[in-house]
Amino acid sequence: MHKVIFDTDPGIDDAMALLFLRRHPQIDLIGITTVFGNAPIGFTTRNAQFLAQQWGISAPVAKGAGVTFDPARPEGHWPTFIHGENGLGDIDIPETIDRPLDPRPAHQFIIDTVRAQPGEVTLIAVGRMTNLALALKADPDFAALVKEVIVMGGAFDVNGNTSPAAEANIHGDPEAADLVFTAPWRVTVVGLDVTLKTVMTSGYLAEMAVTGGKDVQLLSDLSQFYIDFYKHRVGDGMVVHDSCACVYLVAPDLFKTRSGPIRVVCGGIADGQTIQKPDGKRFPPGDWDGHPSQLVCTDIQADKVLEVIRAAIVEGRAA
Repeated sequence: MHKVIFDTDPGIDDAMALLFLRRHPQIDLIGITTVFGNAPIGFTTRNAQFLAQQWGISAPVAKGAGVTFDPARPEGHWPTFIHGENGLGDIDIPETIDRPLDPRPAHQFIIDTVRAQPGEVTLIAVGRMTNLALALKADPDFAALVKEVIVMGGAFDVNGNTSPAAEANIHGDPEAADLVFTAPWRVTVVGLDVTLKTVMTSGYLAEMAVTGGKDVQLLSDLSQFYIDFYKHRVGDGMVVHDSCACVYLVAPDLFKTRSGPIRVVCGGIADGQTIQKPDGKRFPPGDWDGHPSQLVCTDIQADKVLEVIRAAIVEGRAA
């Protein structure tokens, strides 16, 4: 059984990933931590509470960072044209949710939970890396106790989606991402190189909703705004970025990876760009030296990944 803390900024594709984590029989979701990104921190936290309440998720929800790791960074825009004004496709959500928050800030919740279960907890981070960076800053030694870190973010052999150089999660807090990628723990990065190949059609989701009941119908309802955004980019359907990172946990064989240290460009026209120095390639001494090799996903069996998502969400089973 995989014990998971889900660090998230719900977010429409975050919602699908959350339901996947809730339903997959090999995953024990032990915590949800929120971060700003797809919407301000108040909205993303309320959305996490709402989804946890609607889907019967007992894991605690801890509110996380609402500003970047380096507070001097100017605040960016909210991607309301992708996720709606409220972050969940503008479906109706109560102003207040009767679902209490954990009293600790997200980074402290992460530290405490990992220290209580050393070597057992996987962190899946699908938003900005701010909470993980704050945890590393507060307690650098806790990294050695984390089983694995899986990140949805970055673009290595393809263009970004926020700029030609950068993917949105990394671009939103490059300093945090650089700290996470260079920390002494095992990281796998599931970026645009593979997520952009993984498109769920509107018909596929509609069939899931018919057979999956009210929980999947809610997922379908909040996803319609996202599908509309993607019409001019992928045609019929939506890219399931965050769920790909969750599928990697249970089916890593569906992905091809490359190993090597990763750095993030912080500033300038390539702000937020992720660059890997592949293991085995020789370069003069530089800023990648002395940092741990991490895994970057370079290819994916997209159809099989969609089958894994469907089996878990609709039927509560491993594919």
